[in-house]
Amino acid sequence: MSQSTTGDIRSAIRSIPDYPRPGVVFRDITTLLGNARAFRRTVDEMVQPWPGAKIDKVAGIEARGFILGGAVAHQLGAGFVPIRKKGKLPHDTVSIAYSLEYGLDEIEMHRDAIAAGERVILVDDLIATGGTATAAVDLLHRIGAEVVAAVFVIDLPDLGGAEKLRRKGVTVRTLVQFEGE
Repeated sequence: MSQSTTGDIRSAIRSIPDYPRPGVVFRDITTLLGNARAFRRTVDEMVQPWPGAKIDKVAGIEARGFILGGAVAHQLGAGFVPIRKKGKLPHDTVSIAYSLEYGLDEIEMHRDAIAAGERVILVDDLIATGGTATAAVDLLHRIGAEVVAAVFVIDLPDLGGAEKLRRKGVTVRTLVQFEGE
């Protein structure tokens, strides 16, 4: 990706200091989503290098992963699968629990959303510690999906999430990085 593309995307992301707690800088993509040019560039970059590749589904993590994942699925001619917090899906689900710094959480997807062997790209806005993304990959593997890659707009490399996914054998693509939390 060119420096100008990275710069356009990076400059469209709002940074909010001391949110949700002192010392944390929140990376807000709502400004990127509201900027038509930056949003298009982001989606175009997220689908690279898979145009023409056989991608069956794009799985998006609640909630910003729904927006980005739906657009990526459209560009790739693939189906879209939402991965949600427990209790939000109306049909038969498969779920996985994972650890957070303050306890446990659980995500789920419809059991019939992806067939064994389907090629899937996981999408979300940001990879930080990797807890939710790692759980999503484990969930996808549990139902027999082939996780082709995990794609994020933002990487916070100091928190190690992208590296956790790489250690699980997942190709990780990120568009911009922000040092620190």
